[in-house]
Amino acid sequence: MDASVSMSQMEDEPAPAAAVGPERALRLLSQGHMALLGQIVPSSNFTFLASVDDGNLQTLAIYKPRRGERPLWDFPHGTLCLREVAAYLVSRTLGWPLIPPTVLRDGPHGSGALQLYIDADPEANYFTFHEEQLPDLLPVALFDTLVNNADRKGGHLLLDRRDRVWAIDNALTFHPEPKLRTVIWDFAGELIPEEYLIDLRQLQEHLAHESPLRQALIELLMEEEIAALEARLAALLESAALPIPDPTRRQVPWPMV
Repeated sequence: MDASVSMSQMEDEPAPAAAVGPERALRLLSQGHMALLGQIVPSSNFTFLASVDDGNLQTLAIYKPRRGERPLWDFPHGTLCLREVAAYLVSRTLGWPLIPPTVLRDGPHGSGALQLYIDADPEANYFTFHEEQLPDLLPVALFDTLVNNADRKGGHLLLDRRDRVWAIDNALTFHPEPKLRTVIWDFAGELIPEEYLIDLRQLQEHLAHESPLRQALIELLMEEEIAALEARLAALLESAALPIPDPTRRQVPWPMV
């Protein structure tokens, strides 16, 4: 379901988009009663479709419990759900890209990430997008560079019923070593538009002080990962350009969809 209209009132007509903002969505995800509807397969990690309601609103959501995470050699075990939440918090501070509201909470299989479900075109992904979607991909490419996304597959980009691009599956992020692997190299070497540079400078201010964002990231990421995030941010602001693929490293994920 579309993030702005996926929640419906329990007894009345569906809530209008303007009536349900991110704060209300986060409160519902954090406090509502969660019931599992089924497992989503195939998936690298255990992932479930869930319903969440608090007596006034209800929604579908994606639940990724920590105990269902497959061990990886390069990411600490049990941290993927934390990185999903951290990615959402950084995107929300920036104002881009579109990432569904995401919280960390207890569920039927223990603590995990719970993310608002997006009603998307099941046939659409990066490789099927039309030229008019290209501007929506630039903030995703910039964000992935910032958070060091090691797994931006084409299928991790959803096209909702209003033709908006949403970035999901942001778990392989914030590694302190260079890990960027993405299918979005459309903007390699291009200058970063000033509007995005302004947002990046504001994010730098948030990270430089004891802001709510920094305090939240301290609970989700390791100290060296936050330091690496700040270093990547400073490098982006200094170069004011998106990176060019490094020929000595694998630059795309596999599979690519």
